[in-house]
Amino acid sequence: MTTLIVNEWTKLRTIRSPWLLVAVQQAVIVAGVSGLAAAGADLDTAEGVRSLLSHAGIASALLSLILGVTAVAGEHRHRSITDTYLDTPTRTRVVTAKLAAHLAVGAALGVVSAVTGLVTTAIWTAAKSGTLDLAEAQAWRIIVGIVAINAAYAAIGVCLGALVRNLTGAIAVALVWIALVETTVANLLGDLGRWLPNRAGMALDYMPTTAGALLPQWGAALVLTGYAAVLAFTALTTTVRRDIT
Repeated sequence: MTTLIVNEWTKLRTIRSPWLLVAVQQAVIVAGVSGLAAAGADLDTAEGVRSLLSHAGIASALLSLILGVTAVAGEHRHRSITDTYLDTPTRTRVVTAKLAAHLAVGAALGVVSAVTGLVTTAIWTAAKSGTLDLAEAQAWRIIVGIVAINAAYAAIGVCLGALVRNLTGAIAVALVWIALVETTVANLLGDLGRWLPNRAGMALDYMPTTAGALLPQWGAALVLTGYAAVLAFTALTTTVRRDIT
């Protein structure tokens, strides 16, 4: 299993697409945080600083999700999955290794994204003569949340890529769910909408919101872990039976 995980890390390190995603991820964070700051976020308050810094979590997590999707669906698209399964005929070991590797990579991307968000927030706060009080804004909770949500979304992406093996289809399903379906369902469910995955992600990110009450941060972590576990079990059990051609 260790060898399989190392192989996954090697793939991620030696091909261009993950690095491009990382670059896009950081650019999206800078653009998103800058957009909020330019739109008039009050950087003299802890709430304003928190809104900027926490934005780095959801923005970066979407790219970590896509990176996870490509772990399996990308191999199906490029037909390399056949060689992967021939090298390791036990498919559950392959998918488990991809999950473990991308969980770790997602956490690493969360650290990088947290630093990018923190630096961008600090620059905008200084430019607007605000006060960057990280203790009052509870920045440590946001940073932990950014790392956790990136790790969780990367793992969920691997599961989604294993279930929906068409790369474009899997990414479309993820983005449509987040942008359209969950928003609609959450509005219909009211407070129950906080149990949905992206709302749980917002709570884990410690993001201030006017879209209704969110779960406590620890509760959101448990909910996202539960979603990831269910998807992982489903992906592992169905991958074994499906034809790869």
